[in-house]
Amino acid sequence: MEDGTWIRIYPIPFRKLSYDKRYSKWQWIELDLVKNTSDFRKESFRPANIDNEIKIVGEIGTKNGWAKRKSIVLKHVRYNMAELIEEAKNPQIGTSLAVFKPQRIIDFVWEESTREWNKQKLDAVYANQAQHSLFDVEETKRIFKVAKKLPYEFSYKFISEDGKERKLMIEDWELGMLYWNCLAAANGNEQVACEKVKEKYFTEWCKKDIYFFLGTTKKFHNVGTNPFIIIGTFYPPKELQLRISF
Repeated sequence: MEDGTWIRIYPIPFRKLSYDKRYSKWQWIELDLVKNTSDFRKESFRPANIDNEIKIVGEIGTKNGWAKRKSIVLKHVRYNMAELIEEAKNPQIGTSLAVFKPQRIIDFVWEESTREWNKQKLDAVYANQAQHSLFDVEETKRIFKVAKKLPYEFSYKFISEDGKERKLMIEDWELGMLYWNCLAAANGNEQVACEKVKEKYFTEWCKKDIYFFLGTTKKFHNVGTNPFIIIGTFYPPKELQLRISF
């Protein structure tokens, strides 16, 4: 939002939208929202009417070193992971979304994962989605498409202001698309594809002024030791530091 606060909006049947209504990252949109009562996290909202128009009203560009983006994204940056986790666990605060600045990024790693979504869990997702929409389960499956599952889990290893080394998994649509594109370019060689993803996320972006967009998972918000995952990255160019010698 314009004041730098974060909300999550779901469900949105993105594939149901006409192409001219499919908004992209860094576009401003307008739509009527209500609290998503199926989600206890305070930042969770849903469209008041899933059939109402989503208006695209502007875009935030990258001119002047990402100045406009930084003026919004960096209004409430967090630096201490331990404090952020404590806020998430506190029912009076319950923070579940945040912009986070790691003190130092150590590595970018990947681990092999299951290659298909668990059918029982997937069916439960569709059933729950249908319960909170105007569609039956079969119509929900047709409209709310589930992305192809990545066969690897990618994570950043980093140190935050609290001095503790941590590893957080990345669940980001952009990373998934990058992996599938790299896999195609590598003629199906998964090792090469993973190395290309690391080249982007670690070798290239860590040279910039990188921040993490963090979010908790609904399942582990109240029970996980660290309920946060990385749901996106923000990597404006570093500001040039002028050094004057006398």
